[in-house]
Amino acid sequence: MLRPLLIALCLAPFAQAQALDYRSLSDNAVVLDAGSRQANPQFILLRGTPVELLVTLDRWAKVREAGGGIGWVDRSLLVEQKRVIVTAPNAEIRQAASPDSALLFTASKDVVLELLEKTPGPWLKVRHRDGRVGFVELKAVWGG
Repeated sequence: MLRPLLIALCLAPFAQAQALDYRSLSDNAVVLDAGSRQANPQFILLRGTPVELLVTLDRWAKVREAGGGIGWVDRSLLVEQKRVIVTAPNAEIRQAASPDSALLFTASKDVVLELLEKTPGPWLKVRHRDGRVGFVELKAVWGG
């Protein structure tokens, strides 16, 4: 009985969830299969796209994009400005952080929104590139 408790106590620090580290791309980026100029191109991500930072080595960063693609980009292309990308077919942007709040606009899949604030609960305050500001449900977007 004591042994399982000791094991659990020893492993507790490792069981805590790691916070995901999201960045955005400052310019269009060719995503490579390795952190090297000789690596093979895999796909292209557009300026402003949010990515999850997985690893950094020298001048390279291993990232994951919203669709699950993983690869390496030049680390200098990553910026701290937080953005999210719509992953639902349509995301409703509301006036307040409530499903009953007035609908301001709808953003289509793959639209990138600037993340202004993380709110308590399942809502994010975002800004569209045209300047409109509202709240989107977390389940409709990825990143940030």
